[in-house]
Amino acid sequence: MERSPGEVGLRAVLQRVSRAEVKVDGETVSAIDTGILALVGIAEGDTVEDAAAIAGKITGLRIFPDEGGKMNRAVTEAGGSVLVVSQFTLLADVRRGRRPSFTGAADPDVAEPLLEGLCGTLESLGVAVETGRFGAMMEVNLVNDGPVTILLEARDGKVG
Repeated sequence: MERSPGEVGLRAVLQRVSRAEVKVDGETVSAIDTGILALVGIAEGDTVEDAAAIAGKITGLRIFPDEGGKMNRAVTEAGGSVLVVSQFTLLADVRRGRRPSFTGAADPDVAEPLLEGLCGTLESLGVAVETGRFGAMMEVNLVNDGPVTILLEARDGKVG
């Protein structure tokens, strides 16, 4: 299903981290050391192809330093992991008023399986994956390494 030009697609904010963790009710539910924290927002109309495209981009991005200090290694080459955290607020529409609208975010019964599919694709591409807890109020702690922060968006099975 093609989107109109103003519609958003699946969004992911990637942060290269030296460590990150997710807590729910004060209890650590997942944690990684070197790797990528991926905050992921699933939009209405997103597809399995969009999730796979984002997963492929996450694993292929050369954002880790090589021996010379240049960003030239992917997460797998750096021996890193990916911590995936669902974050529907990435789909906030703030064009009108002061209260964000989240009507562009997919319903949970659609978003959760797509997020699980994204994680499954990451694992099939050789990445160790940890996750937050879908739908829970989470506390995310991280040490952004660099700092390196990258925004991805997928539409129609392509990352732009």
